Amino acid sequence: MKDSILEIAAFLSIIVGIFTGEYFLKNYIEDHETFETDKPILLGLAHLRKYHNYGAALDTGSKKPAIIRALSMALTMGQKGVGMLKWGLSLLLGGAYSNTYDRLSRHYVVDYVSFPVKNRFLRNIIFNISDFCILVGAMLCVAGCDK
Repeated sequence: MKDSILEIAAFLSIIVGIFTGEYFLKNYIEDHETFETDKPILLGLAHLRKYHNYGAALDTGSKKPAIIRALSMALTMGQKGVGMLKWGLSLLLGGAYSNTYDRLSRHYVVDYVSFPVKNRFLRNIIFNISDFCILVGAMLCVAGCDK
């Protein structure tokens, strides 16, 4: 019983940590950066670029924001799992809750990281930490699914 309480606390801490960290980081980006910002960060491995994503991944669905907000809420309700699946869901839900909060409160998601790669399509994609958490969480969920 004690292990399961500690495990639940760890998973909740991940979710709350991602949400809280992104809340403050996105507010900082909104208040201090412009859409013209293009600053190298992480020793030039990434760039800081402000972007408002009105849709879902890669701004898909931006013409139907009410559907995207409803879908975001529906997909983040009642998730559960075991083992690696729980860790994946914790990352996935932390990122999803953060981006869903943006969609509900701002009506767009604040994105701010891009990568200076040669491929123009990939260079123009702008992410946030929540997006990375969703991606890694989804991969862990797939890896942790029962066969």
